[in-house]
Amino acid sequence: MNTSADLLKELRIERKPAAAPPPPGRKRWFVWVPVIAAVLALGAWMLFFFGQGKAVEVRTAPAVALGGANAQASVLDASGYVVARRMATVSAKITGKVKEIMIEEGMRVEAGQVMATLDPIDANAQRTLYAAQVQAARSQVAGVQAQLKEAEANARRLDTLVGQQLVSRAQYEQAVATRDALRAQLQTAQRNAEVAGDQLAIADLGVDNTIVRAPFAGVVIAKAAQPGEIVSPLSAGGGFTRTGIGTIVDMDSLEVEVEVGEQFIGRVQPRMPVEATLNAYQDWKIPAEVIAIIPTADRGKATVKVRIALKEKDPRIVPDMGVKVSFLEAPQPEQPAERPKGVRVPAAAVVERDGAQVAFVVSAEDTAELRRLKVARMQGSDAQVSEGLVAGESVVLDPPAELKDGAKVKLQEN
Repeated sequence: MNTSADLLKELRIERKPAAAPPPPGRKRWFVWVPVIAAVLALGAWMLFFFGQGKAVEVRTAPAVALGGANAQASVLDASGYVVARRMATVSAKITGKVKEIMIEEGMRVEAGQVMATLDPIDANAQRTLYAAQVQAARSQVAGVQAQLKEAEANARRLDTLVGQQLVSRAQYEQAVATRDALRAQLQTAQRNAEVAGDQLAIADLGVDNTIVRAPFAGVVIAKAAQPGEIVSPLSAGGGFTRTGIGTIVDMDSLEVEVEVGEQFIGRVQPRMPVEATLNAYQDWKIPAEVIAIIPTADRGKATVKVRIALKEKDPRIVPDMGVKVSFLEAPQPEQPAERPKGVRVPAAAVVERDGAQVAFVVSAEDTAELRRLKVARMQGSDAQVSEGLVAGESVVLDPPAELKDGAKVKLQEN
């Protein structure tokens, strides 16, 4: 048997010696490795989210080169609109109900082409009545002519017999009176026939007035009536009666009308060369010249209207388009005009940052690139930039204050 001492030895727990602790530097490295990895991952995610997903929405406009090889100096800039000197809202000459419309917006019509027809029932009935009256008047003329022929023969016969004293003079005089009365009736019948013919011609015009034709060649820009509506050359009030069928414009009569301030009108002369730029096609320079200066001023705006003829005809030019014009001064023969340097951009693209005039250019990577500019002069809503931009580059309009160099941008959806 084991003794108590042996039993106590068996209950003893044997402990292994503890491992040596790691060096202090190595312990700190294992602690910071996951922290650094988490920070890097968070930074990468924030860079992607804020740099890529939060692109600034902007509007852009192209930078346009100034002048050309033989450019002329601009003495005055103004803005106006394209207007048509020959435009008409075509209406019927009579009041009636529209039967058929034969035009649509954008359709070209020739002079005399039928644009619409009105219900001709009333006009046709009137013409039928007058035609019947013409036939009745002509029949009456034929009857009176037959009676007159008989009366003239009777008068001639009695004239011979009265000379031979075979009939009384009273009988002869009665035959002459009958003849003369029939002659007067014939003149009346013939005049009635002429009046009936004139009334028939008027009725024909009434029938023709139910057909609305184009007064000149042009393009339809508005369709104002539909089949079944009542049209009238006069306004009937209430909004239920149309006063026109449609509006047509002679595109060959398009010109530009601008308003020039009184203080600058002395720079404008008739037949002065002009360069016109449509707001819709800012890269297209249209040669033009001054037609006339309207000899009256607007007292409220202190402006004078100037008419300008466009030397190019193009379907892209339509009425009421906005246009900017530059009145040009011909270069002197001994001093040929030099090509202006720089570009023209909207004034809204030029802003001030850190005391300098700058603009943001949209790069091929859809990022904003800050450019320092040298602005030659401001021209209304445009700016002439001599340094800092190249023709064809897209500049940001009204750049927001948070837009920075290198920031991601995207075009605004219209």
